[in-house]
Formats: sequence, C-alpha cells, structure tokens
Amino acid sequence: MPFPFHIDILDLIFKGILIGIIASAPMGPVGVLCVQRTLNKGRWYGFITGIGAAVSDIIYALITGYGMSFIMDLITDPQTLFVLKITGSIMLLLFGIYCFKSNPTKKVHFSGKGKGTLLHNGITAFLVTSSNPLIIFLFMAAFAQFAFVVPNQPLMMSAGYFSIVVGALLWWFGLTWLVDKIRGKFDKDGIVLINKVIGSLVIIFSLIVLIGTIFNLFTFDY
Repeated sequence: MPFPFHIDILDLIFKGILIGIIASAPMGPVGVLCVQRTLNKGRWYGFITGIGAAVSDIIYALITGYGMSFIMDLITDPQTLFVLKITGSIMLLLFGIYCFKSNPTKKVHFSGKGKGTLLHNGITAFLVTSSNPLIIFLFMAAFAQFAFVVPNQPLMMSAGYFSIVVGALLWWFGLTWLVDKIRGKFDKDGIVLINKVIGSLVIIFSLIVLIGTIFNLFTFDY
C-alpha cells in the first residue's frame, strides 16, 4: 500500500516543478526586470529578483489551489473532469499564443545601475509580480490539466506546492546563469526571442496534452 503513495507523491512533485517553470518562464515585466538586473547589477541581484517573483507566485498558487479544492470535492463525474482538463489545455494554448506574440520590452522602464540592497530587489520584484493577479488563471489552467489538486491530502499537497517553488527557482537560477554567461551578446531582441521560444514550447505542449486528453477519453468510453 505505501508503494503507490510514493509513486503518487513523486508524480505530484514532478507536476509541481513543471507548473513552477511554466508560471515563471514567460518574459513579463518581472522577467525583463530580472534580466535587466542581471546585466546591470550582477547575477545574484537578478536571482533575488526571481526569488521575489517566486514568493508572489506561490501565494497565488495557494489561493488557486485552496479554491479549486472545494470544486474538486464536488466533482465525481469523469466527464466533468474531462471538461476541466480540456478547458485547462485550451487556456494553456491561448497563453502560449499570447506569450509568442507579445513583446515584453514594450512600455518597460529600464532603470539605472544603482544596485540597492538584495532585500530591496527582492521586495520590488514581489510587488511587481503581485500586481498581476491574472497569474491565477494560468495556475487554474495548469492545475486543471495536470489534475494537480488532491483534496484531503495535506502532506501530498504540501510537497506539491513546495515543488512549484523549486521549479520557479530552477527557472530563475538557469535564466540568470545564461544571461550572465552571454551578457555581452544579450539585448532586448534576446528577451523577445526567449519569449517566442517559451510561447512555442507552451503551444506545442498544450496541443500534445489536449490531444492526449481527448484520446484517453475515447479509450475510456470504448
């Protein structure tokens, strides 16, 4: 009996890491801010900016998960769950298209090179991310598609939410490392390119899971 539990919790951790990366990767205002600070102030200032964003993201993830847990308790019909997963896939697809077409460098103010403290950099990133509650819709889409919310399983969900933070920090650590390594060649066009690559990956991923979800339903009905 313990064996399936371990498999389930490892699966949830993997999903959480993936959700954390998906939520952090699009180059919105905080992503541009992270790149800017890495270039102007140094890698660790950029990474602290990412940590501030990750703290805001996990708060929104907890709010989303807490709300969805009530809905999941009421859902027993497999077809209703199917509709939720399809909706989540479509929302992720639309998000990927928006990410691909957007230019995150527009209307973004590139500040001077005054460093400030690490704490100040983290707090400002937290405030920038917190000012965009639309991230809740992204978490709703991801949670629905991955069937991430597991009601009445506080230990599993604690591990899942922690893994979202891990996924987000992995993204910010990797991004700041990359920008620091190629700082001499990185500019606004690089930010736009990253956004297009991320958008393309989200589009491909959402189409794959959308088709896979439909195929599984057909198999189930048969």
